[in-house]
Amino acid sequence: MRIAVTIFLTDETITPVRLARELEQRGFAGLYLPEHTHIPVERTSPYPAGGELPREYGRTLDPFVALGQAAAVTERLGLGTGITLAAQHDPIDLAKQVATLDHLSGGRFTLGLGFGWNVEEAADHGVRWRTRRELVRDRMGLMRALWAEEPTAYEGEFGSVRASFAYPKPVRKPRGPVIGPRTLVGGAAGPKLFGNICEYADGWLPIGGRGLTEALPVLRTAWADAGRDPGALQVVPYAVRPSAGKLAHFAELGVEEVVVQLPPEGEAGVLRALDAFQTFVDGEGA
Repeated sequence: MRIAVTIFLTDETITPVRLARELEQRGFAGLYLPEHTHIPVERTSPYPAGGELPREYGRTLDPFVALGQAAAVTERLGLGTGITLAAQHDPIDLAKQVATLDHLSGGRFTLGLGFGWNVEEAADHGVRWRTRRELVRDRMGLMRALWAEEPTAYEGEFGSVRASFAYPKPVRKPRGPVIGPRTLVGGAAGPKLFGNICEYADGWLPIGGRGLTEALPVLRTAWADAGRDPGALQVVPYAVRPSAGKLAHFAELGVEEVVVQLPPEGEAGVLRALDAFQTFVDGEGA
């Protein structure tokens, strides 16, 4: 099983360069970074985990800039977002950022997509909360047009683009309906989410991985009904607090990659956490 990590990198934590080098040297599979552009002080949206919103949410580094630094100092480490708030981006700009990072890293990028939880943050980007899922779907359609091998126009409900020359292209070749880098969608299990995954993604990025025993058969059925290759579905539990038993359970379900949660700390704290996770990377704790 491949073990990747996620962390809220901020202006107060370990740097992307130091962390990326350490991860590659230790044999970790990848680095996934979250995204928040800002956190409005006047906020009614509850923190999904409950309690006070942790300090790091308002100090998060831009994931694409940080992953660009990580790409420049590594050769094998996977690079991903967990997640990109696609509704909050101009899709033409985002398509260029994604394709450039994927190209410069040699195809190591995973686009983790999500719909967000912070209503106020999204509103400042002009996002209407009730239609954010449809907006993300539309954004993906537009980006797929720009990533296509031949100039392709797109006319959607929320945006459009003329047939255009748009390079570089993502490294991976089209597979089924998916064009672009490896794409995983985060969110809670349900028909709408699974429909999105089957339409424009390679798989699911479930936070924590709880409830996979019940949810995975439902997703696999939806995947097959959509005509997707059964062997191509990828499920990557995200922000996991690992234990030997938990990873063994994931393996029994066919999971091949898990993203474990690092603390948003300085170098010393992060390296201690990596030491604790090393047995899982080495296969001794799974």
